[in-house]
Amino acid sequence: MAVDRYHLALTELLMQLADDDLVVATRAGEWLGLAPHLEEDVAFSSIAQDEMGHAATYFSLLATIHGGDRDDLAHLRPTMARRNSVMLERPNGRGTYRDEPHFDWAYALARHFFYDTLEIARLDRLVQSAHRPLAEAAAKIRREERYHSQHHAMWLRDIARGGAEYRRRLQIALDRAAADAVDLASVGPMAAEMETFGLLPDASHLGDDWRARVVQALDPLGWSLPPLGGTLNGRHGEHTQDLTLLLRDLGEVYRSSPGASW
Repeated sequence: MAVDRYHLALTELLMQLADDDLVVATRAGEWLGLAPHLEEDVAFSSIAQDEMGHAATYFSLLATIHGGDRDDLAHLRPTMARRNSVMLERPNGRGTYRDEPHFDWAYALARHFFYDTLEIARLDRLVQSAHRPLAEAAAKIRREERYHSQHHAMWLRDIARGGAEYRRRLQIALDRAAADAVDLASVGPMAAEMETFGLLPDASHLGDDWRARVVQALDPLGWSLPPLGGTLNGRHGEHTQDLTLLLRDLGEVYRSSPGASW
């Protein structure tokens, strides 16, 4: 029975990690050709590629312990089987990439700042995971994520020096991202097992750690962490129609050509 609970908890954890990165990579990739300037277009595309690679790593680990094919796990699971945070699935703005994208760069920054801060806090724990393949993967991924965190911190500092209007728009973006972020630092219904088995050490304090890191970054720049909201919990498989549409577009080629590599 303990072995069953262990594998259930590990599966749940890996699905959260993989789904988070898959979805945030897809949303970041929608900025290709739309970022504020050429250098940022290259940088944000690189971040999206990194996140997709991290998702592939987690899906590979999931396939090893759960069975099945990593591409099937990425593309064929229904919306209700996904475990990503709801904040990550929200669109970048009005319109779509192919049809008049009226995207909000401030919102993209706020969302990635929140998520990168969570990732670093989570990876700091995962490098000590009792599941050695996960710990080893986390050590490699953490090195790359530190560059992402530095990138978004640079943007926050630049916006803070940009004047009242820039600061106002960023606070609005932080408010908007936080409105869907109540589940972001949650680890779902098997949190106790993840901690007991050492899969995610100190899982019960992840949320507090994330908030402390966010406040530490925002306070010196004059911004505040808004109250976290949201009526859906993605860690429990509760999602919006936004995710259903994202998965439809993301998996269109794979579903039409089974066995295609991603």
